[in-house]
Amino acid sequence: MPKYNYKAKTIDGATIKGAIEVNEERDVIAYLKDKGYFPLAITQQTLLQKEITFSFLETVKASDIAIFCRQFYTIINAGISVLGCLDIMRKQTENAKLKEIIGKVYEEVQKGNTLSSAMKEHKVFPSILMNMVEAGEVSGTLDTSFEKMATHFEKENKLNKKIKGAMTYPIIVAIVATIVIIILVTFVVPTFVGMFAGMGMELPLSTKILLEISDFIKNRWYILLGGVVGGLFAFKKYADSELGKLTLDGIKLRIPIFGKLNQKVIASRFSRTLSTLLASGLPILSAIDMVAKVVDNHVVAKGLEKAGQEVSRGVDLATPIANIGIFPPMVVHMLKIGEDTGSLESILEKTADFYDTEVETAITQMTTLLEPLIIVVMAVVVGFVIISIVQPMFGMYGGIG
Repeated sequence: MPKYNYKAKTIDGATIKGAIEVNEERDVIAYLKDKGYFPLAITQQTLLQKEITFSFLETVKASDIAIFCRQFYTIINAGISVLGCLDIMRKQTENAKLKEIIGKVYEEVQKGNTLSSAMKEHKVFPSILMNMVEAGEVSGTLDTSFEKMATHFEKENKLNKKIKGAMTYPIIVAIVATIVIIILVTFVVPTFVGMFAGMGMELPLSTKILLEISDFIKNRWYILLGGVVGGLFAFKKYADSELGKLTLDGIKLRIPIFGKLNQKVIASRFSRTLSTLLASGLPILSAIDMVAKVVDNHVVAKGLEKAGQEVSRGVDLATPIANIGIFPPMVVHMLKIGEDTGSLESILEKTADFYDTEVETAITQMTTLLEPLIIVVMAVVVGFVIISIVQPMFGMYGGIG
């Protein structure tokens, strides 16, 4: 469908400019007249005039969604219509992919569709956001819905940043260490070992092992590379299966050091999301179903699905949540208190704030434990390489003596 640039006069005498995708020029004129504008100039965009973006290279992150919600709330709270908000957002959003999608949502709303139905056509918007927008449209509190979602995604983004920040150091150290060891084993070790073997020396067992490893990496690297690629492909296929999701997500919750951290992250995410949904007026069963989709753990999601079934039969929420066996006791107790007092959403919000602090502490502790652990592993590997080189050297000196 061609895109047309237009210039028009409003009833107040102001000049406006814009662009619209329609079939023919007369459709632009009809659109402007419907708006009460007087057309001044209409030109079809050429290929050179079209804005070139690299949206396919960009991803929409939680931080982008948080900014989108905060800006939308600010604009709509100022009294501007939904269509006006989208028009402003599609011009000022920095993320190219999100900017393109907002433009498409703008066109759908322009045709008379609701904001929530237009957003549901695009997978970049989380399901919780679309449900909150739909609830806001029905109740006439769209600005409140966007404000709550802005706060929700800002805290979610803050939590994700803390976790990524904690994992950055160990990952960088592990990658650098692996590269250094490969260089040592592939280029440095064979020089020394070749010298020792040329002198007719009997090499120690550790040196023979290191020599075999070096020879394999240097001459049969394609087997190693194929094994790594094949292993990653097989792992990905297994991880995408139902059994794989249950097994791997179960390991994430039980593994030493990381398990407790994952449990606290899930407790925080569960509490905050459920609190936000209940505060927006969503029924408890729909809220539980929505939370199951955003906890990012298949084991917990399955447990929440069963909890929803229990609640639909009249059981209180705290009991099936406790039966999942993953959530800390405090979450279960707070759920019980919230249900008994009728203030579940506010109690859950306080619980989420508590576990946000707990996650910060757990991340600090994990980082403190990982640093010496990485050093120990590095010391063992480097120590093995050094011993494998030094042992024949002492043997050589002994032979010379």
